[in-house]
Amino acid sequence: MVMDLATLIGIAAGMVCLVVSILLGGSLLDFYDTPSVFIVIGGGMASVLISYRISEIAKVMKVVIKAFISKEADTESTINMLVKMSDKARREGLLALEADLETIDDNFIKQSLQMVVDGIETEVIREYMDLEIQNIQMRHGKGQSIFKTMGALFPAWGMIGTLIGLINLLKALNDPSKIGPAMAVALITTFYGSVIANFVCIPIANKLKLKSDEEIRIKEMIIEGIVSIQAGENPRIMEHKLKLFLPPDRRNRAAAQAGEKAEA
Repeated sequence: MVMDLATLIGIAAGMVCLVVSILLGGSLLDFYDTPSVFIVIGGGMASVLISYRISEIAKVMKVVIKAFISKEADTESTINMLVKMSDKARREGLLALEADLETIDDNFIKQSLQMVVDGIETEVIREYMDLEIQNIQMRHGKGQSIFKTMGALFPAWGMIGTLIGLINLLKALNDPSKIGPAMAVALITTFYGSVIANFVCIPIANKLKLKSDEEIRIKEMIIEGIVSIQAGENPRIMEHKLKLFLPPDRRNRAAAQAGEKAEA
């Protein structure tokens, strides 16, 4: 596993844009205001606590790590494994697959093939695998939901801070020394809320959804492979069908690798 390059570049570029923009017009200290921090971050997190269980929020850090890690699934290897399983099942029968189950690390594939070996009907196997995918989507959706909620709450608390600052501003019209701090709260809270939402929360939610969609697509490919193995489909036909789940560039690369192996 390596760090996601796009995420790192995005964070670095965003930080540079913010810092340079601020420095061109003043000082970084001009954009720090303690009351604004309390209002936006404190208020936003309080709303998140009201919206979700503590156990769900505690899992957020594990979810965040996924947004910063680039772990591209070796889909081609999965396809090759399923094709070999299909070829073996056609030659030796479905029961012959049981000896290879212990060598499979992916529990989703392992449990599904075990059901095939046990003679479970195709409809039951597909129903089990679809249910597993639904549970995965539900778990992934919870992490995405928390960050989407945060992306909506922080700007809202920024507006609340703006209202507080404006109220204090109106009350301090007779005291010029208080107008500056009140105006700072009124403006900086909105700035904080917008930055946290659009630079942190919403991008992380989008990245998690992207990674979840990729994982679900691989699972759907595996379903087609398992069902094809049980149906005794020709391994070559199954291989071509599974490769349709790959992006065009990876599909061509897999075909080229297969051609090299055939020539060797």
